[in-house]
Amino acid sequence: MFHLILYQPEIPPNTGNIIRLCANAGAELHLIHPLGFQMEERSLRRAGLDYHELTCVMEHVSLEKCLETLQPRRVFALSTKGENSFFDKEFTPGDAFLFGPETRGLPKEVLTSMPPEQILRIPLKHGNRSLNLSNAAAIVLYEAWRQQGFHEIA
Repeated sequence: MFHLILYQPEIPPNTGNIIRLCANAGAELHLIHPLGFQMEERSLRRAGLDYHELTCVMEHVSLEKCLETLQPRRVFALSTKGENSFFDKEFTPGDAFLFGPETRGLPKEVLTSMPPEQILRIPLKHGNRSLNLSNAAAIVLYEAWRQQGFHEIA
């Protein structure tokens, strides 16, 4: 199983879309507080449809507490500041993918605490800034799952 970690997400429909993504790809979702919304928000529920019951969504008070609880095999941060393309990595079940808040990305202190080879970027056309959070999460999760032959991962 793969894990998606959203660090202080701000936009409820993005998180709702990612809940649906995780349900369909067999991944767990971890949300790091503070959240920019309430989990009961209508727009979150609408985007996630009825998939909330089909996936594991866990909330954590901090990234440190999340990693302590989760104990992932490896953590990969996704950032436009990454030097390595995530397409050049081989992923294995138990890996976690960390995404920053929509308006500001992962904070510098989080990025500097990680090995540079575990800070990955999604290639973009030159001059463009970033992708939508739920789109980025879908690209990364499906590539990791593709590498496993789309087999169910427990």
